[in-house]
Amino acid sequence: MQSDNVDLDRLDHAILEVLSSDGRISITDLAKRIGLSKSPTQARLRRLEAEGVIAGYRVLVDPIRLGLDHVAFVEVKLNDTREAALRAFNEAIILVGEIEQAHMIASNFDYLLKVRTRSMAAYRSVLAEKISTLPYVASTSTYVAMQAVKEPALGDVT
Repeated sequence: MQSDNVDLDRLDHAILEVLSSDGRISITDLAKRIGLSKSPTQARLRRLEAEGVIAGYRVLVDPIRLGLDHVAFVEVKLNDTREAALRAFNEAIILVGEIEQAHMIASNFDYLLKVRTRSMAAYRSVLAEKISTLPYVASTSTYVAMQAVKEPALGDVT
């Protein structure tokens, strides 16, 4: 995790706002949208990429259209929270494709996972065969999402 903040001015923020909604926009159109000429816009974009503010570009896939409409949030309590155990758990969860997000939490449990599957039966299998067998898992608790009311894309800056 990078902790160095980068100073951004209003034009940098404008670039990020435009790109967050249209990552395929041309430099010419981006320059027009932020009110700057093409060369300085391109230089700013390259600087934002070089400084790691823009970490990359990707396609956003609609998981519902792919049949992945079952979302569960899973609280995970570990039986050991020393650094080696946390590291082992972190490395293991990265390998579970159904885990869409994982956050270490300061609470009465240790991790909150967002798990996306095709169905409740598929989720039960992922919980039993993958999540429950991860290193140092002591217990889990599941909350099934009925509807996503607000779910911005990763990197949304608006």
